[in-house]
Amino acid sequence: MPAILHPRAGQQKFRFGAPAAAPALRPFVAHYWTVTWDLRGQAPYEQQVLPYPAVNMTFKPGRCRVAGVPRGRFTETLHDAGRVFGVRFHPGGFHPFLRAPVSSITGRFLAIEDIFGTPGQALADAILAADDEAAVTAMNDFLAARAPDEPDPAAELAATVVARTAAEPGITRVDDLADAFDLTMRQLQRLFATYVGVSPKWVIRRHRLHEAAARAAAGTRLDLGALAAELGYSDQAHLTRDFAAMVGVPPAQYVRAQ
Repeated sequence: MPAILHPRAGQQKFRFGAPAAAPALRPFVAHYWTVTWDLRGQAPYEQQVLPYPAVNMTFKPGRCRVAGVPRGRFTETLHDAGRVFGVRFHPGGFHPFLRAPVSSITGRFLAIEDIFGTPGQALADAILAADDEAAVTAMNDFLAARAPDEPDPAAELAATVVARTAAEPGITRVDDLADAFDLTMRQLQRLFATYVGVSPKWVIRRHRLHEAAARAAAGTRLDLGALAAELGYSDQAHLTRDFAAMVGVPPAQYVRAQ
């Protein structure tokens, strides 16, 4: 499940799937994903989603596009019945397909054909007409024809660095992250601008807040002081401010809403 807010409510409104990409594409693609819903006779449902340092391609009628890394929380509105097919790339994984710094599309949506030309429009038409299995096959074929023969070591390094920030909440400073990979601050910043699309500080902060939101969504009693210390915040108030800025409400209020 992606980093959605109020996941229990969302699970009552839509189904989420995450088909695997072909093995040859796994250095680039984290997974494919599908969202299907049937809300006919019901009010539209607004699903809030937390930002994650990954580029996505999304396919739904009237809106087939590449989504750069979002700068903040965003909302998807579901109504009637529908389906979205998507591709979530690893951090750094979209760079060989974009062939430009990933930061150039951060916070932006681009039509598929703006990046892939006429073949991109043909892909969109095929995906929209296909069931999930056929969509996976079409996407595998399209990306495999455009993927480099060998992964870019710098892109792999970018993905590894991002993964470290997710796995080790104790990493709270950019200079500590640079030291862990024997990089200068300038090298780390350039790596992230080129391959990830956002700064190392942005990634560190978002991963800490994703963890806090996941704990809060579990519906268990939260010891905010202990959680703040675990995630490297100077105090509970700092965590509460950051959480409210990203999620929209303080942690205690979010827990009560589950």
